[in-house]
Amino acid sequence: MSYKKLQSELKEALAEHHITGYTDFQKGVLSKIKGGASIFGIAPDNSGKTTALIIATLQKLECKAFEDAPRALIFVKDKQAALALASAFEKFTKRMSIRIYCAYDEQNIEDQRADIYDGVDVVIATPKRLNKIFYLNSINLGKLKLFMVEDSEFLIKASAFSDLLRTPESLEKCQYVVFSTQFDNRMERMQESFMANAEIFELE
Repeated sequence: MSYKKLQSELKEALAEHHITGYTDFQKGVLSKIKGGASIFGIAPDNSGKTTALIIATLQKLECKAFEDAPRALIFVKDKQAALALASAFEKFTKRMSIRIYCAYDEQNIEDQRADIYDGVDVVIATPKRLNKIFYLNSINLGKLKLFMVEDSEFLIKASAFSDLLRTPESLEKCQYVVFSTQFDNRMERMQESFMANAEIFELE
């Protein structure tokens, strides 16, 4: 994904934060995501994984709101991680119409159902809460383009991993992006379950 070919709104937002190029990890992983590949992105901390996730999402969704159903779903560890990622997104979306929403276990689920029904573009969620909302028929994943996991180390917890695996069972065509510091047996299980054709990009 050439930096020069980014959506103009995204390029302007990055420039405001003095980001005028990519890290080595971003160079490798963003081009693959733009090409439509599902991918495991493996790199140490401070390699630019979170910013890569934000760039890939905003570029894929063209930096603007569209209809009501979410087009990107990002799984995170807990409430703190959800709010931190939403805050990171908001640094770049101040002048965009795109709608970011967090769904975590501590919230009132009826409020969440109503908020999602009103229309969102990106849902940042814990696996447990998203799974519960989905099985209450309170989220439409029929328009989903991106299924992503940030810092997937938290999936070492069996219950979180089981909740995560339930969502792809209900999806049709979707692009999967999983970021982590290492490739391990959880990712091998994802390959077996729903990411059989995924590429692995590991920062050397």
